[in-house]
Amino acid sequence: MKLDDVWAALREGVNDFRRYPQFGLFFGGIYALGGLFIVTVLIRYHLPWMIIPVAIGFPLIGPFVAVGLYEVSRRHEKGEPITWKGVLTEVFRQRERQLSWMAFAVLFVFWIWIYQVRLLLALFLGFKIPATLAALFTLLTTTPEGIAFLMVGTVVGALLATILFSLTVISMPLLLDHDIDFVTAMITSIRVVFENPVPMFAFGLIVAAAAILALLPAFLGLFVVLPILGHATWHLYSRAIARV
Repeated sequence: MKLDDVWAALREGVNDFRRYPQFGLFFGGIYALGGLFIVTVLIRYHLPWMIIPVAIGFPLIGPFVAVGLYEVSRRHEKGEPITWKGVLTEVFRQRERQLSWMAFAVLFVFWIWIYQVRLLLALFLGFKIPATLAALFTLLTTTPEGIAFLMVGTVVGALLATILFSLTVISMPLLLDHDIDFVTAMITSIRVVFENPVPMFAFGLIVAAAAILALLPAFLGLFVVLPILGHATWHLYSRAIARV
């Protein structure tokens, strides 16, 4: 694979979103509104320290939410009819297939992310955690302890994100496309990533940057960003798997 494959996959992702915006907005909306709901609950129960790690870690579960988008791109690529019944039926059918096991892997990594944030907060800030998000942001950006927490947390978060990206970027669409076990799918995904480090990690950086930017306008950017990235992931998978 080359970097040209990444740009081509992104262009095809944009094209699929333009062709089938109703599906993109539907699945993107589920993701965006889910994020808003979680943040609202955290604010309601006065847990401001959880808002930032949840917002940053929320894109980690994006590949699982994007299964419906993979199915739309798969059907378009193979010339199959694209209907709500067909797409949603295939999405719900994944409960009986190996893709459901990948959900546990994704949520496990997300849980580790939240746990390590709690651990680092305790190590660096102790009992200094303020009661409001604004005060927490001030503490993290203006004190030595807060800056140290952000630096270490960024490194640990990047490591976890890289691991999860390597495990899921190919395995998720592969499990939708083929009836194989999830361990084989994850091994295949890792192999593709490490055999094509430059294009795959370039795609990973684009995904991370776009997802974080999409979070800023109250998660609303995910209505557009998630569909484009979801469709693009399918097309990158198609290009990668053809070379395996």
